[in-house]
Amino acid sequence: MIQKINTEDLRKMEGKEGLILQGCGGDPQEWLDGINDLLTKEGILQNGTKFENAYVFENEGITNILFPFEEYVQMDIGKLAMWRLKTHSNFSGKWLSDYVDNRLGGFERATQKPDCPLIGEDGNIFNLMGIASRTLREHGMGEQAKEMSERIRASGSYDEALNIIGEYVNITSAEESDMDMDGADFDFKQ
Repeated sequence: MIQKINTEDLRKMEGKEGLILQGCGGDPQEWLDGINDLLTKEGILQNGTKFENAYVFENEGITNILFPFEEYVQMDIGKLAMWRLKTHSNFSGKWLSDYVDNRLGGFERATQKPDCPLIGEDGNIFNLMGIASRTLREHGMGEQAKEMSERIRASGSYDEALNIIGEYVNITSAEESDMDMDGADFDFKQ
């Protein structure tokens, strides 16, 4: 399957790797088929596996294709690295991680969940939802607060609602939050 993406989608692929070929005008399916044939003949793709997915994107006026390294694709990565260097003048091949770091300013880092003291609070789900929503908004995550609240209201059980809250915040106790403050220096003016 060939999917069209943008450079922001690439920046969200932290932890993944693949081969990007640059300057791939024309029919993307022909590129996918041709690269699979070429890499099979070179002994890089092994055991009859091939790239089934590819991502086409534009950057700096050039059409590029990402061939993601997925679990089902068996390959000799050493041979692929040598092939990439040998064919660089033809394909300008880059690893996904190098391309994103050097051309796109790096990967987007996932937003960390803020701590939210819910343990020991009134267990009414709407009370807990309110505390978690307030915590998210205090951390500049208003959209996530709204999304979380909508999902909780649509949930089918108390346990499901608690799990949803846990997707958005780190559930802590009030004592843990107080302990975090113990080492801080405060200057209270009277």
